Amino acid sequence: MSSKPAISETNRIEFKRKLTDKFERSVVAFLNYPGGGEILVGVDDDGSVAGVDDVDQAQLQIVDRIKNNIRPATLGLFDVAHEQRDDKEIVRVVVSAGQQRPYYLRARGMTEDGCFIRVGASSQPMTERMIEGLLSKRQLPSLQTMRSPRQNLTFRQLKIHYEERNLSPNNEFLSSLDLMDDDGAYNYAAYMLADDNGVSIKVAKYAGTDKYDLIENEEYGNRCLLSATHRVLERLESENRTFAKIAYPTRIEKSMVDKTALREAVINAIVHNDYSLTTPLVEIFSDRIVVTSAGGLVNGLSQEDFFNCRSMPRNRILMRVFRDVELVESLGSGMTRILRAYNRSIFELTPSFLVVTFMFSEGIHEETALGAESGVESGQESGQESGQESGQESGVESGVESGVESGVESLERLFLRALLDKPLSKSQIAKSIGKGKVSGRLHRLTLILLAEEMIEYTIPEKPGSRLQKYRLTAKGREILG
Repeated sequence: MSSKPAISETNRIEFKRKLTDKFERSVVAFLNYPGGGEILVGVDDDGSVAGVDDVDQAQLQIVDRIKNNIRPATLGLFDVAHEQRDDKEIVRVVVSAGQQRPYYLRARGMTEDGCFIRVGASSQPMTERMIEGLLSKRQLPSLQTMRSPRQNLTFRQLKIHYEERNLSPNNEFLSSLDLMDDDGAYNYAAYMLADDNGVSIKVAKYAGTDKYDLIENEEYGNRCLLSATHRVLERLESENRTFAKIAYPTRIEKSMVDKTALREAVINAIVHNDYSLTTPLVEIFSDRIVVTSAGGLVNGLSQEDFFNCRSMPRNRILMRVFRDVELVESLGSGMTRILRAYNRSIFELTPSFLVVTFMFSEGIHEETALGAESGVESGQESGQESGQESGQESGVESGVESGVESGVESLERLFLRALLDKPLSKSQIAKSIGKGKVSGRLHRLTLILLAEEMIEYTIPEKPGSRLQKYRLTAKGREILG
């Protein structure tokens, strides 16, 4: 007696035993449907798992067919991954609703034979009136349709971010990311990802709970948006201190704000911001951190869809790039992580802005900040005196890793100081500064220092080489004094 399938086909889930010539119409239907949906390849209509014989080949075919057989461009609007069900391999295709609706089959054009939408558990042709209605609401301009104000752009930093993920950019790198139009001109997304631009992310810090006493007002930008994002994340890592409460027999540790949720909120704000209005803003108060992005909810995405973690990227090219370099895991994953730690009340949605407020953990002022005294200060001091030896335990582990104030500077200096005598690999650097392995933060700092030319590859022609090491540049030595 067979067990009842855990899920069935709905308006947001479709099963396909195998890839057929109707696959693209299902993708088009979800692209045109608010909130998008999922296609499970290798699953029968009744929910029983048939499996996919060659998962890797199926994934390649799916990406190729969506990319080449559907218009407008869809990169950044779908994820393809494999998973196991009933000990069999299937392919999950997550499709986000697009901004350039209506989407259509390239071979059939923007007609009733080429445009589809989800109706119940099936994909149905759109009427001419529906097509015209969506076309009239199509949002223009966008980052991909606006031309860059400058055309003499360089992308050294962007390539570093790809190379560090072993994604070697080829000769068609920029065009494959949709950073150029048919005439070969750079669009505004290219401008934002270029080494030099006029786009910045603002971080303001106040002494109290209001905006009366401004302590700092920094702008992280005028560089590749990926590099700017890493700098903002590093800054917040240092602000979001970890506190310890001694309780026998264990020690309880917690941060002022959940680290994962804060990171995801910042990345979401950067990726989904409406840059035609203003740039993202992070504000640090004495009792909270507030992350604000412009544009409100994307047109066509309801609050219900938003809180159900449905994705509808405002800037699909940024979504594609951030996902390529693993700043974003998958469509809708950021909201899922935030809502695991907090409820909906932290969000304020208006027609023009999306505001996320993270209040500091209750009673945190009564606890002890990890490494505030013996961590960063003595660790940095001893690290300067004797290399890294005496500073490894007290300095890096208890100080920098817990994200205390000035931790960014300390970790950065320790990283650079480790390279004073000779080039080292990333794992050797980690060991030198007292870490057991290469953490996400150390990887992020490597990208920052490479982008800002404080360090460089020893094998620049093969960035992904397993023999790769890093060495100080003249700029890096100058920073150390």
